[in-house]
Amino acid sequence: MKSFDIRTKIFFGDNALDRILELRYKKIMVITDPFIAKSPLLPQVTERLQQAYIDFSIFSDVVPDPPLDKISAGVKKLLELDPDCVIALGGGSAIDSAKAIREFAVRANGKDIALIAIPTTSGTGSEVTSFSVVTDTEKNMKYPLVSESMLPTEAILDAELVKTVPASVTADTGMDVLTHAIEAYVSVNNNEFSAALAEKAIEICGTFLLRSYLDNNDTHARKKMHVASCLAGLAFNSASLGLNHGIAHAVGARFHIPHGRANAIVLPHVIEFNSGINKHSKSRKDYPKCVEKYCNIAKLLGVNNFNEITTIRALVGWIHFMNEEMSIPLSISQCGVERKEYMNAVEQMAEKAIADACTATNPRVPSKADVCLILEHMYD
Repeated sequence: MKSFDIRTKIFFGDNALDRILELRYKKIMVITDPFIAKSPLLPQVTERLQQAYIDFSIFSDVVPDPPLDKISAGVKKLLELDPDCVIALGGGSAIDSAKAIREFAVRANGKDIALIAIPTTSGTGSEVTSFSVVTDTEKNMKYPLVSESMLPTEAILDAELVKTVPASVTADTGMDVLTHAIEAYVSVNNNEFSAALAEKAIEICGTFLLRSYLDNNDTHARKKMHVASCLAGLAFNSASLGLNHGIAHAVGARFHIPHGRANAIVLPHVIEFNSGINKHSKSRKDYPKCVEKYCNIAKLLGVNNFNEITTIRALVGWIHFMNEEMSIPLSISQCGVERKEYMNAVEQMAEKAIADACTATNPRVPSKADVCLILEHMYD
């Protein structure tokens, strides 16, 4: 038996931030990062809290790839303030931090604390998932924490907050959306509901991602990508992800490559591995089940071709095209990582990728040797 539900209430569309005016909490802790704390984005939230006569405090000690010591500091602050609601304002790092902070605080004091997620990038989908990724900086490892209790109570999607996102961030986060949707679609845990959400997210990416990258004044494209991020989040929250994220977590933790960028670099390699199709492949009678799904994805993106092999190649080519158009590196070497240092880390990264919780639902079970080969091919 399977089940599907959406527990996070989602507010979206024009003036979605006005939902804050309807809140009835007495005390709120806003968790964000230092950049947003000094930007015009924070007042859009705090001014509405003031209008609603809600007492609030700001915690802005959030950094990319949230390390355990920052999470610990946030838990301490939350327990001191004792709010009845947390607002997470920012990208994936701020929302993941807020989830982990609130989770550990609730376990410590047993108090029910609401969580409202307000994303300022269109990428992680973290506002509707039960996942939080934290980093052990001493071990150079990213740990995906998974618990339904980490699901946000509400999500507020307001495209006004993503208008000023730089093009490079739009590219990285947009490819993260696409990777979430593709991995959820081919996951061994996929279902009809997650597939429908993933398909729509992929369709939106195909039409609006490049537009959103090329012109941040294209409000319609930005709105669409903000919704696509949420749809992909709902999809992988139900179906989980795959090897792509397992590898991206390992490489990102070791060499500090932004998560969406790492996913974009890995994606063509994992599609070829999962499908068993590359530029040297010849037609055969039977293909892995995921090949049909990848062909469906190609169709959604308008690049379906003569047969399975040419269609998979066209899909991989489309991803390379998008990366090149949005100035995303096509290889690890283009990220400035030194070859010897990278190759010396391949085995350890492969072990971490296989142990990653996301890899468990990959459509093809990888061996350590398989992952080492993918990592080696990713360098050049």
